[in-house]
Amino acid sequence: MGHDPEEGDGVEHWPGEGYRPAADEPFMNPRQLEYFRNKLLTWKESILKEAQGTLAQLQVDSMREPDITDRASSETDWSIELRTRDRQRKLISKIDAALRRIEDGEYGYCEVTGEPISLGRLEARPIATMTVEAQERHERNEKVSRDE
Repeated sequence: MGHDPEEGDGVEHWPGEGYRPAADEPFMNPRQLEYFRNKLLTWKESILKEAQGTLAQLQVDSMREPDITDRASSETDWSIELRTRDRQRKLISKIDAALRRIEDGEYGYCEVTGEPISLGRLEARPIATMTVEAQERHERNEKVSRDE
């Protein structure tokens, strides 16, 4: 008899590992750290692949556009691409920073309060550096200083 994945054992399985961090185990134990490290590395790899594919496509497209209208459209594509690449570059630097925090033993803890960041938040945003409460406080303070 095989295990029926429909039977709720309360654990959502992660491909390859069959593991997902849970609240009933020590926070940021080696297994959790490895889980998030793999998640971050996989994310980074997919961003890099996507960037390579888009760049290659733009180069192919620009080779076959002698028409001035097509060229103008292509320049718009390039500006969108440059903005996208800038966002990707910033995201990769945040991923790299998160990987460094894993190496330094600081990953998963709020940089403001030192409290653990919830597993749910880290699952959804593995580059998070603050608890939701600290992040909201930070954003409120930023808004106040922008409005002054």
